[in-house]
Amino acid sequence: MSLPPPPSSPPPSPSSSSAAPRAGGADYGTGGVPDDYLDRRKLRRGSAGWLLLTGLGVAYVVSGDYSGWNFGLAEGGFGGLAIAMVLMGALYICMVFALAELSSILPTAGGGYGFARRALGPWGGFLTGTAILIEYVLAPAAISLFIGDYVESLGLFGLEAGRPVHLACFVISIGIHLWGVGEALRFSFVVTGIAVAALVVFALGALPSFDASSLDDIPVDTSAFGASSWLPMGLLGIWAAFPFGMWFFLGVEGVPLAAEETRDPARTLPKAIRWSMGILVVLAVVTFFAAAGARGSAAVQDAGNPLVEALQPDGEATVLSRIVNYAGLAGLVASFFSLIYAGSRQLFALSRAGYLPKFLSLTSRRKAPYLGLLVPGAIGFALAAGTGDGARMLNVAVFGATISYALMSLSHIVLRRREPELPRPYRTPGGVLTSSVALVLACAALVATFLVDVTAAFVALAVYIAAVAYFGLYSRRHLVAKAPEEEFAALAAAEAELSRD
Repeated sequence: MSLPPPPSSPPPSPSSSSAAPRAGGADYGTGGVPDDYLDRRKLRRGSAGWLLLTGLGVAYVVSGDYSGWNFGLAEGGFGGLAIAMVLMGALYICMVFALAELSSILPTAGGGYGFARRALGPWGGFLTGTAILIEYVLAPAAISLFIGDYVESLGLFGLEAGRPVHLACFVISIGIHLWGVGEALRFSFVVTGIAVAALVVFALGALPSFDASSLDDIPVDTSAFGASSWLPMGLLGIWAAFPFGMWFFLGVEGVPLAAEETRDPARTLPKAIRWSMGILVVLAVVTFFAAAGARGSAAVQDAGNPLVEALQPDGEATVLSRIVNYAGLAGLVASFFSLIYAGSRQLFALSRAGYLPKFLSLTSRRKAPYLGLLVPGAIGFALAAGTGDGARMLNVAVFGATISYALMSLSHIVLRRREPELPRPYRTPGGVLTSSVALVLACAALVATFLVDVTAAFVALAVYIAAVAYFGLYSRRHLVAKAPEEEFAALAAAEAELSRD
């Protein structure tokens, strides 16, 4: 871990003093933690290079190319979704450039929580980390339902979509993660490679059927303001399509969560984040135009499997459509598997620092946060088995994501303004202008979640409020000063104090 040099008078540690040290508004209590606290909470370092991390970034997202984005056609038509995709692509490009800089400053498992903790204090850190956790707990639960649907539609093993399939998803995935992070990332890389290769095959197969005149074939709502064949739901349809434009990129921000298991993270993370985003932009454009142009926007707007639908104009399965169908399952598995990883690392970091119950950050002999894997997995399975509503759970995940995007972008702006001399191995092109664009677009996307599914937005808000109550009433008084993200904030507080003296 590459941190700035400590000040000449470092802040006291809670394990060596009965006083209650504070850093940036944090209250570390008076009881301290055992001397071996961090020894029992270690991840396996050096397990991944930039290539595996690039694969991880693509894996988070690749299932979104196979399904989900097409529902935005029903909200805004081809033109509305196209504009939404461009704007949300701009959001993610600007944000990942900001995250590349932040991850080179603070390469720890806390990711967004750690960045916001330094910039916005303990409340900002907790609000960011909780929003990220909502995204990474709900998204796998939703994807497990989609995997079940794929297994049933493909007739695999004679299984039907249901609890046994959902349970198998969590058990197998968590089992591989418990085996070791290196093994888990290599598995994810292989499955992601299959899914990406199939997207290329799909685009080449759909190209002969491409017809630009079929892109805007959705009926126009003449009562909508600004409606046209390209914007059949009017100008408001662009805004309503924002969450679906995000599905081409949702999750790529999770790359920094692998920081403590990465070789040379200050150099590797920025490179992997940029490469991941570049690949995802190409895949988004190719998939969107090929699917809508091969069959028509109207035909794929409500399809559960839009790529397969685009390859079957007569409704009859072909060799190519079967290949893409199986690859869609591979894409879902890749995203499910990688999101389980991301959720466990965010939970691990928040727990290690005391924001959530500390026992959740304990690691096994193989340096895997076993409770950080098992507890979210149990919650995810319960949600999948109990609700069966994958679309709503994804909308809840999007709500959490947009909050975290806004707070992480704000963190970049604050740190650039308040600590311009902070060592930055990588600097964001455009500086605060880049992160300001991301902040504005993230706020717009947050409002758009209420336009699409107001129930999901309020469910997410209720979970968020309950988490904030827990932090305000209890955990903010029991933080762990030894945690890397907290030490980093303590350095900032000490340096500020020295500068005032």
